[in-house]
Amino acid sequence: MPGKTLLIPTPDGQADAFAAFPDDGERHPGVLMYADGFGLRPVLRDLALELASHGYYVLVPNYFYRHGPAPVLELPEFIGADERPGVFAQVMPLIEAHTPELVLRDASAYLEFLTAQPEVSVGPVAVTGYCIGGLHAVRTAAAHPDQVAAVAGFHAPVGAAGPESFAQLTAQAHFGHAASDLTPETLGELNQALDAAGVSYTSEIYPGTIHGFTMADTDSFNPAGLRRHWERLLPLLGRTL
Repeated sequence: MPGKTLLIPTPDGQADAFAAFPDDGERHPGVLMYADGFGLRPVLRDLALELASHGYYVLVPNYFYRHGPAPVLELPEFIGADERPGVFAQVMPLIEAHTPELVLRDASAYLEFLTAQPEVSVGPVAVTGYCIGGLHAVRTAAAHPDQVAAVAGFHAPVGAAGPESFAQLTAQAHFGHAASDLTPETLGELNQALDAAGVSYTSEIYPGTIHGFTMADTDSFNPAGLRRHWERLLPLLGRTL
């Protein structure tokens, strides 16, 4: 499964990105994948390669590109309890600097680049993301309802997108929440907001998971949670793209 590093022109410079796609000479539906708050790194490349093996062109931008190419931070190979305080001290200023306005400015550039690739088929695309990247995915889908047919977020603060973004969503959605992130009551409130906006969605708490459960390079990793993530994401893409 080929993977390569690309440069995406944006209004503020060039964003480096990782792309993965089948090596069969055919064109495949495009998927824009947003990393979690720790950024583009080997575990995200692995997720992109796995998704590409199911017949998709997957583009993972370094959305922290304004601070340098990936890896923007020198992360440990494994992020455990001892490493988290130091990593978060470095990451949080980058996350806070990446405002919703910048997210949307970049999203337009990412989608334009993705759909122009010769390996990407004509038609709608999907957007998926992890942690803060799931929030970026929702905002991207809401801002581009004519292009985005599916959106997914995992252990993501999707509720922060708010009713205005939900009202603009025409994409089918799946949100897989960590059990440590939402109570059944707050899940119900989120789902009520999605219902009120008329979103076509599934939204559920993955049992026994904590925030970051898809990330194999952290102590939050939950293999069953990752499997459930694929069991939800792949059918969503299969019926929309």
